[in-house]
Amino acid sequence: MSPFNIIALLGGLAMFLYGMRLMGDGLKESSSGTLKKALERLTNTPVKSFLLGLGMTAVIQSSTATIVITSGLVGAGIISLHQSLGIVIGANVGTTVTGQIIRLLDLDASGASFLQIFKPSTLAPIALIVGVVIMMGWKSKGSGKVSQIIIGFGILFSGLLNMTDAVSSLTESGIIERLFSNLGRNPFLAYGIGAGVAFVLQSSSATIGILQAFSTSGQLTFGAIYAVLVGIYLGDCVTTAIVCNIGAKPDAKRVGLVNILFNLSETVLILTVVTVIHSLGFLDHFWNEVIYSGGIANTNTIFNLSCAIVLFPMLNLYERASHKLIKDEPSAQGRHDELMDALSPVFFSTPALAFGRCYDALLEIYNMARQNIDRAFGIISHYDKKVAEQIIADEDEIDGMTDWIGNYLVQLSAHITAPNHLEILNHYHSVVTEFERLSDHAMNIEEIATSLYERQTSFSAMATSEIKVMKELLDRILNLCDQTFMKRDLEAARHIEPLEEVMDDIVNALKDNHLERLRAGACSVFAGTEFLNLLAEAERISDVCSNIGVATIARATPEIKHQVHNYVSLLHSGRDEEFNREYQKAHDQYFGLLESKD
Repeated sequence: MSPFNIIALLGGLAMFLYGMRLMGDGLKESSSGTLKKALERLTNTPVKSFLLGLGMTAVIQSSTATIVITSGLVGAGIISLHQSLGIVIGANVGTTVTGQIIRLLDLDASGASFLQIFKPSTLAPIALIVGVVIMMGWKSKGSGKVSQIIIGFGILFSGLLNMTDAVSSLTESGIIERLFSNLGRNPFLAYGIGAGVAFVLQSSSATIGILQAFSTSGQLTFGAIYAVLVGIYLGDCVTTAIVCNIGAKPDAKRVGLVNILFNLSETVLILTVVTVIHSLGFLDHFWNEVIYSGGIANTNTIFNLSCAIVLFPMLNLYERASHKLIKDEPSAQGRHDELMDALSPVFFSTPALAFGRCYDALLEIYNMARQNIDRAFGIISHYDKKVAEQIIADEDEIDGMTDWIGNYLVQLSAHITAPNHLEILNHYHSVVTEFERLSDHAMNIEEIATSLYERQTSFSAMATSEIKVMKELLDRILNLCDQTFMKRDLEAARHIEPLEEVMDDIVNALKDNHLERLRAGACSVFAGTEFLNLLAEAERISDVCSNIGVATIARATPEIKHQVHNYVSLLHSGRDEEFNREYQKAHDQYFGLLESKD
């Protein structure tokens, strides 16, 4: 045995693991939107949850990713612990798909030449060629992820072939024969090795793939490897449980615990059944027969599927056990705290899920800011100290939520690779700042109302009627802003800018009216100053809505993405007929309301 054989084996293992990671990441990235919708909607029955977990794990090639994401959704309150149980069981079965793909090593192409194309020695170079051609010559949206998946597939099989070549050299030394014969005589040692390797590699699929590569030596038997397979299940789920526990709430931790309980039950069931059947002599005919890649894949699938069927009725028992082992934490959390807790790092590997949680939190901030604006205008004419205190309290909470989301987006940015995800990230960075500004302006209006109350003064009847017209226009702008962010409504976004221009005109007109009242002595100097301050805040709120609308249009319109200033200047220059018509219509409407108040 040469040291170079060991180097070749480890090099093949490195390629195999990298190929699996590359392919899995590409699949997760490209399917993350589907994964988000499926996990949130198709969990109303245990059977549906099971099929969902199986299907998603088969697609993204990682039971760990599926279970960790599920744990995050449970922690975020999107699905319940009970809904997650079927997904956990299904994920354990879905992870066997990788082994079934690798079993192509066993394909015998001697009888039919067309079968040669399905052998890894042919598939690997074909996948690499196709992947590189797509990467270098196909520049359409999504082609990067497609090429990543295909190249990962090619690297995976190239690494597998390198491992099998190295194993064939090691076979001559007798090491493999001695190693696995000892494991066959000591199932506890085999179980421990399987668990240990899976824990270190953090992947049951990768560990079983290595076992399949060793099977080409012709030295592996069912009696030697069945306990290794069972150990792999436990080693992989321990890693998953550790990840699920990082900064998680009790129910999220229970998802990882249920996975461990299921795999422990699977261990006991398989070892007991195999031992009993073997002692009765039913396994004698193939206990010591050589097992190859296909046999390992089939054994793995049969073990997992059989245990899932047998143990599925125990889901409620696992749920009750998880509640006994992990106690609930006393909490007085409200809606806002839950939203912030939902911004979990476990979603970083699946950006669509992370963005979904960010959207929920951003929408909550916007709704709070919008409510504060309405409250603040309300206490201008009818002051209420409790309402003022609520505005202040909500402003503090919005500041905290904004900081939390900002930090989360910064951490998430390190995991963003897809151009469309980068656009969403930049958009959310922008709007979170704008939403905080809305809240700041509401706070400023509250301070105006408090000052008027403390000085025992108020606006004149004419000023109050003008404020009502201005507030009516502002509400219309804010309603369009609602539609723009909540529904990404481009039509609503386009309506904001002409109304914002009318708001500027209204504010200028109200300033002129105010100066006339001051000269006529119809308004006090102090009330007049606060009136001007109120006009400034209303104008700034409409400016913020304009920024949100333009940012939404720019995100959806590549030709103006880097020329936003030019786009806005074009609208205001009078060269856009649709803008001009809408502006004039709104101008006539609101100035007509002002004139009717005179």
